[in-house]
Amino acid sequence: MRTTPQIPAEVEDHRDQHWRREATRQIETAPDAERFIEQIGFTACLTDSRRPGPSLYVAVCGRRDAVMPRNVQKDPEASLTWRLKDEIVGRGKVYYAKLARGKTMFLSPRLIPHFHAVWGVRRSEEKRRLSRNAQAVLKVLRKEWEMSSGDLRDESGVKDRTPFTRALDELQAAMIVVPSAVFYQPKLTYIWTLGVGRFPDALMRRVSRDIAVREIARCFLAGAAMTFPGELARVTGLSRKEAGRGNRALVAEGYALMPASGVYHLADLRATSCRHD
Repeated sequence: MRTTPQIPAEVEDHRDQHWRREATRQIETAPDAERFIEQIGFTACLTDSRRPGPSLYVAVCGRRDAVMPRNVQKDPEASLTWRLKDEIVGRGKVYYAKLARGKTMFLSPRLIPHFHAVWGVRRSEEKRRLSRNAQAVLKVLRKEWEMSSGDLRDESGVKDRTPFTRALDELQAAMIVVPSAVFYQPKLTYIWTLGVGRFPDALMRRVSRDIAVREIARCFLAGAAMTFPGELARVTGLSRKEAGRGNRALVAEGYALMPASGVYHLADLRATSCRHD
């Protein structure tokens, strides 16, 4: 059974400030949400206080104990988060997709190269790493550039809903395809496009895996102040081994300290900026 670590009060205060868990700094608009994502580097969308890491929903609530209700349709904070998500997707200023281990996340454009270095699939690797269904969907999108879910199912030949959804999840996790718009009338549908069309420079930029893991760890620690065993892995989808390597790289350069095995904290709580080499 996993035990919940006791987080020091000063660390909770740091997280309140950086993860916008304060009533005076609640997120209410899409531009405000985009600024939050740019500042924090990456964040989940609809997780609550029961999951580690920053969350747009928690920042909309403006409190550290926010819990998603069962009936989200009638909850004003959950509804606002959902509307903001749709607006952010349509604006296309930050990256949004279902990434590693099915984690739906927002990424600041400056973190895209680092996430892509770890999880992205390059064009030369697609035939080896992507399923046939994913390749069929991708072939159509490369021709049409943007298409609704229904039309994409018909044109790709992957007409059964379950394998089609799996193919899109696979392409999102590979950081190749992203949603570009959401429509609710006459029925719910997503519009899909190629990520490189929205973020060409970020997705073309090469970063070594070691640097990528270190900078992902840096951005999380900058907002968290302290991280506990397995926390970075659960938030990002990194393996625990690789997450530990990223944190230890921060210790080696003096950005972080390791008071116990698997526990890291900022060497200076004022050192909260993410650096990107």
